[in-house]
Amino acid sequence: MTSVSVFVTNNTYIDFDVFGHWLNGLTVHEAVQARFQSGILQTTGASPDVLQSDTLDNYRTFSLLERFLQAPPKLATQVLLQIPAAVQRKLIEKYYDFDSEVIREILGKKLTNRHRKDVDDVSERTNIRLRSCRRQYDNCKNIFKTVEDMEGSLVNNISVHFLLPEKLAKKYAAIVFFSNNRFETGKKKLQYLSFDDFAYCADLMIHNWTFGAADSQADDMDVEMDRVFLQELRDLKVLTGDKDVYEKHRGLVCSALRGKIPDPTYADIESNFKNLSRCIVSVASGLIHSKELKDFFVDLVEKFIEPCKNARWSKRDVEAFLKAYEAAIQQIPQLKRFQPHLLIVWTRYMTTLKKCILQLYHS
Repeated sequence: MTSVSVFVTNNTYIDFDVFGHWLNGLTVHEAVQARFQSGILQTTGASPDVLQSDTLDNYRTFSLLERFLQAPPKLATQVLLQIPAAVQRKLIEKYYDFDSEVIREILGKKLTNRHRKDVDDVSERTNIRLRSCRRQYDNCKNIFKTVEDMEGSLVNNISVHFLLPEKLAKKYAAIVFFSNNRFETGKKKLQYLSFDDFAYCADLMIHNWTFGAADSQADDMDVEMDRVFLQELRDLKVLTGDKDVYEKHRGLVCSALRGKIPDPTYADIESNFKNLSRCIVSVASGLIHSKELKDFFVDLVEKFIEPCKNARWSKRDVEAFLKAYEAAIQQIPQLKRFQPHLLIVWTRYMTTLKKCILQLYHS
């Protein structure tokens, strides 16, 4: 007769309120106190001892699950605990969710074990518990190490390998992109910018300026900037270096804006057009160099946004100028006749730059 061993268990119940306390870095004692203050004993009729035991049991379950959450596809194949698919998805999403202020502190930095010690300072500055900060840092590092060398869509790679919803995967794509290119985000003049500001710009840059961009001829990955495109941007120096092109460009922009923006702003554009244009072109031509690429956001704020703010431009004025500035290039005969490819490069550059500037231009 054949002997068969059978093990039967119920679905594991996950208390997501307690899971939230665990994710936030609370100790068991602190979680018990938080649950007690929520009035759970009155609503359930449980005793303090039962509350203590239940909280401890939940924490043991979460600690057991953590190694599977660090490699989400394994959560579906593990046999220790029976967890419904919908609950698995919720566990993964909550485990990889993060505090924007924590990620803002580490954005653009190299995600290595050596830099993990800096998380202590992040915890102090954000007033978020160290254990939670470490989880968030380790999640970023884990995702970065997994997808940094993969070809194809960065968002899709993150979604597939970590089973994250698209919205959250896009946020992690921004983190990976910033870390890979080491963008400077910590300078004092950039402190007013939020993680969402940078993530918005990262998404634009990934879709328009990387090897994975639609206009790129390379079939590569989203984390690397398209070096051919960056090299071609140097040709935009003609906009400020060729006198005829510069004068024609200036005349077209001023003509398009005359009577459509406040007189003080129009006067400022007329008198400072060279500086404004030189900023936009110099940022473009410098992106081929790692130092200038790293300082992309510093340069935008320092050379364009701050001067416009000091001149009291409204966001609507900035948008009007950038639209006119971008469109006027298409009307310059010398470029249309002799450098048609430059117009394609210009559109690819300005489509992203324009939206980035407007995102960073806070009132």
